Amino acid sequence: MTQQSGLKIAVIGGGSSYTPEIVEGFIRNYDKMPVRELWLVDIEQGKHKLDIVGNLAKRMVQQSGLPIEVHLTLDRREAIKDADFVSTQIRVGLLEARKRDEHIPITHGVIGQETTGPGGMMKALRTIPVILDICRDIEELAPNAWMLNFTNPAGIVTEAVTKHSKVKSIGLCNSPVNVQKFLAEQYGVSEQEVLPEFVGINHLHWVTSAVVKGEEKLHELLEGGTTYTAKNVPTTGWDQRFLQSLGAIPTYYLKYFYMTDIMFDEMKEAMDKNGTRADVVSRVETELFELYKDENLKEKPKQLEQRGGAYYSEAAVNLMTSIYSDRRDIQTLNVPNGNIYDFLPQDASIEVNCVVTAQGPTALPPKRVPDHIKGLLHAVKVYEQLTIEAAVTGDRGIALQAMVHHPLVPSVAVAEKLLDEMLEANKAYLPNFFK
Repeated sequence: MTQQSGLKIAVIGGGSSYTPEIVEGFIRNYDKMPVRELWLVDIEQGKHKLDIVGNLAKRMVQQSGLPIEVHLTLDRREAIKDADFVSTQIRVGLLEARKRDEHIPITHGVIGQETTGPGGMMKALRTIPVILDICRDIEELAPNAWMLNFTNPAGIVTEAVTKHSKVKSIGLCNSPVNVQKFLAEQYGVSEQEVLPEFVGINHLHWVTSAVVKGEEKLHELLEGGTTYTAKNVPTTGWDQRFLQSLGAIPTYYLKYFYMTDIMFDEMKEAMDKNGTRADVVSRVETELFELYKDENLKEKPKQLEQRGGAYYSEAAVNLMTSIYSDRRDIQTLNVPNGNIYDFLPQDASIEVNCVVTAQGPTALPPKRVPDHIKGLLHAVKVYEQLTIEAAVTGDRGIALQAMVHHPLVPSVAVAEKLLDEMLEANKAYLPNFFK
């Protein structure tokens, strides 16, 4: 990284509705991390959105008066060449594919969710080959770049990159950032005075410690039934007795595993009334892009927080700044397990607190890993490993094993029906499976 001349950053999926947030982050942090070139990249189908959001990005930079050049392009290789950081926020198949990921499982009596269960598996199968293709470009054109992956399912995608490329990659999610903000608000302190500890993998983690101004507050939070949630997950509360005995605060995604029947009923009812989360997001996106078109808009609109991924980009800019300036702060990231959990493979992607240096993140072993969460973690990790193998090989037998072994799929018969129907529905995006 050339300290003098400023940084080149490529955002793959630059036409995303999240882009104004990352641009705001670069503007706010310019004194700590001077960005010289920001390249927003998309594909032909996303050009319309790229133009709208890209022009808003240019207006935001112009308003700031900073010397950041914003480039819009459909040429990924041009954007990646000599980049210092490459951020990936892509959705293969766009929101239409997400809608199928959510709707098809529900018709078979199974949770239909973007990153969890059969829907998450299909998203991974579509995404992994494309991300590995991007990695080949990075290996060739920017071998020293860091790749920050936001693309869901973030843990599976990050693990696929670790296993099948030489790219220096880190996975990110907004869920840990939300916990940090939630705790700071709960206790009326700054985010720097809060240190939650996370045990688990992406979208399957538990908070096993919550230190506020040097004091452990987990017991107090569990006593008060305090939990956090997100806009993209139904709000049904946790069972208090269960939380007490669990001795940890589960992420809201764990409701799909611990409260499967209730969550399914809520999803089915929502789908019959207004559609699933994909339908809601589609409506929110339409409104956002209408706002983004306004020539007078020169800042990130407040409505972006309704999108469900609030603070994603804050996490990205924070991570880039820490690597660039060797800040050595603690962030919760998706990194290879190494020897952190002895019950998971060393190359498994885990979500854990890390110290971030110029050499990248170093994972910190959690103080405790409750025995009763190890089984679920291991089961989901096996499904994730099988999914990666299926995505890379196009092997339907391995894909069936992945589907069968996901804890949310009730039987082999249901898994076979789901797999066949969902592969066929995704045929255009799964060349590996339709050779």
